[in-house]
Amino acid sequence: MNVRLNGFRRLGIAEVLLGLTICGPALAAEPAGARPNIVLIVADDLGYADLGCQGAKDIATPSIDSLAAGGVRFTNGYVSCPVCSPTRAGLLTGRYQQRFGHEFNPGPPARAEPHFGLPLTEKTIADDLKTAGYVTGMVGKWHLGYQPKFHPTKRGFDEFFGFPGGAHSYVDAKADPANLIYRGTTPVDEKEYLTDAFAREAAAFVARHAKERFFLYLPFNAVHSPLQAPDKYKERFASINDPKRQTMAAMLSAMDDAVGAVLKELRDRGIFENTLIFFISDNGGPTPGNASRNTPLSGFKAQVWEGGIRVPYLIQWPGRVPAGRVYEQPVIALDILPTAVAAAGGSVPADRKLDGVN
Repeated sequence: MNVRLNGFRRLGIAEVLLGLTICGPALAAEPAGARPNIVLIVADDLGYADLGCQGAKDIATPSIDSLAAGGVRFTNGYVSCPVCSPTRAGLLTGRYQQRFGHEFNPGPPARAEPHFGLPLTEKTIADDLKTAGYVTGMVGKWHLGYQPKFHPTKRGFDEFFGFPGGAHSYVDAKADPANLIYRGTTPVDEKEYLTDAFAREAAAFVARHAKERFFLYLPFNAVHSPLQAPDKYKERFASINDPKRQTMAAMLSAMDDAVGAVLKELRDRGIFENTLIFFISDNGGPTPGNASRNTPLSGFKAQVWEGGIRVPYLIQWPGRVPAGRVYEQPVIALDILPTAVAAAGGSVPADRKLDGVN
């Protein structure tokens, strides 16, 4: 499938990969018996130019960069909104969030409208992959409704570790009594730096389900405010003089380590070669707020200039996706659902209108 935007043809991800592949079958041609595990990693408020593979000189991100080196980096990757929750609604449904009235962020947990969340009429990528026989897990930030009916385990996920809100202290699990850390539906008094805790839980999910087909959704809250990082990460960036940039760099480095922990677990379990990995940010960097950089783009988070909606966008699937390629044709976060479901050998009912394309 394809769509036309402003007079030009936008290819689906599978078509892009088919066009880039020199040897071996394209993503869409993967035999059903070799269906991949699927990992979807989302950074929060990451600037377009904050990764090494995106041109950053002051922040080393070797684990995330390895996804670009081993896969495809899309230079014109977009999200469907310049702020957190609507982007996630679009990402998880493959549909523009305006179709179902989720074009705004919910308020803070204590003041949010109780009935505001991802509408129960919408199916998620987790629903689709669960139907296809996958074990589904989420570790990280939800931000799609606080009421029990909106809980991730009611939206297709078998397992959940994270928080329901849009932001969270990295160092105090109980900082906001209305936005606690949960394992499933049970609050936990997490003691680790939150990004490290997400690394631990994500790697543990991979270990538990290494002999099954699984989908892991890993939406970090890094590098969203509050700007907090342990000294062990800040010490890596003593050369950065701007305190705000230094802390953001430390938070990003912790997230890169977390990605590395997941990749290591995949390798240690012998399943790395058959794992399809997506990496994006939920929106552009809020440059004034966290010293992120969207160079050379204009604008930042909450704006519909390029800096608000054009994001790092990486895909890796060893042996199936060509390594080290850079592609300039536009793609969007909405494309991830139909692409992942197709790779999993699943399908989306014909009467469910998707805006993303495979």
